[in-house]
Amino acid sequence: MKVLLVVHNFLPNHAAGTEVYTLQLGQELARRGHDVIVFAAEKDISLADLSVREREYGGLRVVELINNLHYADLRETWEQPRITAIFESWLERLAPDVVHFQHLWYLSVGCIEACAARYVPVIFTLHDYWLQCARYGQRVHADSSICHTIEFRRCGECLTSFKFAQSSTERGLARWIARVRGTTGLNFGPAARGAARLAQGWKDGRGGPSAGDAERAARRADVLTERVAERDHTFRERIVPNVYRFLSPSHFLLRRFVEWGIPEERIQFLRTGIDLSRFGKVERTRSEKVRVAFLGTLAPHKAPHLLLEAWQRLAPELAAKAELVLYGPFQHNHEYVAELQRLAGLVGARLAGSLARNDVPRALCSTDLLVVPSVWWENSPLVIVEGIATRTPMLVSDLGGMAELVQPGHSGYHFKVGDVEDLARKLAELIGDRSKLDALYREVEPIKSVARDAEQIEEIYFEAIDALRAARLTERP
Repeated sequence: MKVLLVVHNFLPNHAAGTEVYTLQLGQELARRGHDVIVFAAEKDISLADLSVREREYGGLRVVELINNLHYADLRETWEQPRITAIFESWLERLAPDVVHFQHLWYLSVGCIEACAARYVPVIFTLHDYWLQCARYGQRVHADSSICHTIEFRRCGECLTSFKFAQSSTERGLARWIARVRGTTGLNFGPAARGAARLAQGWKDGRGGPSAGDAERAARRADVLTERVAERDHTFRERIVPNVYRFLSPSHFLLRRFVEWGIPEERIQFLRTGIDLSRFGKVERTRSEKVRVAFLGTLAPHKAPHLLLEAWQRLAPELAAKAELVLYGPFQHNHEYVAELQRLAGLVGARLAGSLARNDVPRALCSTDLLVVPSVWWENSPLVIVEGIATRTPMLVSDLGGMAELVQPGHSGYHFKVGDVEDLARKLAELIGDRSKLDALYREVEPIKSVARDAEQIEEIYFEAIDALRAARLTERP
C-alpha cells in the first residue's frame, strides 16, 4: 500500500510532537512493507515561494513545499488555489492508496478535496484545535487565557495581534535572497531573520498605539471576524464530509470536536504510540538532590515562567534540596526566552537549550520530577507519554490531555492550571517528602508502542479503502 502522510512541518528543522509522531509512524509503516511518502511545508526565504524540493529523512521520502507566508489575506492561510494545484500534481504523480493528514496548516483546504475528487480515502489525526482556531490552533486568547467558547467577534479581535503573513517589505527581501541563492549559492536567510528581529525590537520600542492605530485595529477586527466565520463554515462544509475518519489521541480533544460539530460516529479515540525501543536501554539514576525539569518549547502557552515563578516562592532550605533545569530551544521567542533567563538567574536554575531526540530518554531518566505547566488545552503531549515510558514522576496542570494522561498517585500529581501558589505548594510538598515520588509507578497502564499504533492505523486504512471501493460500486449505473 502506498501511504501519503501530510503534515505542516517536518524534521529536522521542526521536532515538536506532531512532526516526531509523523516520522515514527511513517518509519513503522515502512517496516510493515508499505511505501510511505511525507508531504510537508517549510518556510525558507532563500528559496522561491511555492517551489518544491525533494529530500530524504529517517529513511522516508519527503516532498517539501516552500511556503514563505506571502499571504494577502487571512483566507489564504487555509485556502490557496496555487498550493492546491501543486498538491494535486503530486497526488497524480504519487498515486497513493490513502492520504493521512496530520495537519493542514501552511497548506490548503483544497488538498483534502483533491483527494476526494480522485477517490483517495482521507484519514485526519487531530493533534490540536487548528480546525477551530486560526491562532496556532491552541484555543488561547491573545492574553493567554483559555478560549472556552468560540465567538467569532472575539476571534476577530484576537487575530488583530496575530502575524500570519509576511509584510510586503519582507516578501521583497525574500525574493531578493532567493534570487541571490539561485545565482550564487549564498544563503542570506539567517542574517535576514536576525535583522528582522532587531527591526521588530526597534519598532516595539517607539511608544504606545495612537488613536489612529486603534481605529485601524477596529476595522481590521471587523474584517477578521468575517474571515473567521467564513473559515469555520468552509471547514465544516469542505473538510468534514471528505474525511473518512478523524482520529483523536485524547478523550478530551474528541469531546471538544464533537461539540464543534464532527459527528461522533466519524471520530475515533486512538492514543498515539511512540518508539519504545529508544527507552529500554536507559536506566533511571538517582541523585542526592531532587532533580526537577521542564522539557518543551519555551513559549508562554507552555508556561515555563510559572515554574520559575513558583521556584522563587520555595523556602531556601527546600530549594537547597533540589535543582531545576529547563530544556527547550532558544530561537522561537527571543523576548520571552530573555525573561526566562532573567528569572532563572534569580533562582539558580539552568536553561540548557534543546535536547537532541536521542538524548531525551537519558534526560528523563535523570529527572526526579518533570513539570508540565501548560496553560492551554494540551491534547496528548509527547513529553508526558515519554515521561510515562521512562517512569518519570510528573507534576502537570489539571487541564485537558495532561490531566487525562497523568493519573494522580500513579504516574504523578496535578496542580491548578496557571496557579503559581498551588504549583509552589506542590513542589514544596514533593521536594520535602521524596517518598511521594518513590511511591509512584506501582500500577500504571503501559504506553502503546508505535508498532501497535501502526497496526491499528493500517486496519483503518484498509477499512477506508474498502469502504470507498464499495461506495464507488454502488454509484455506478
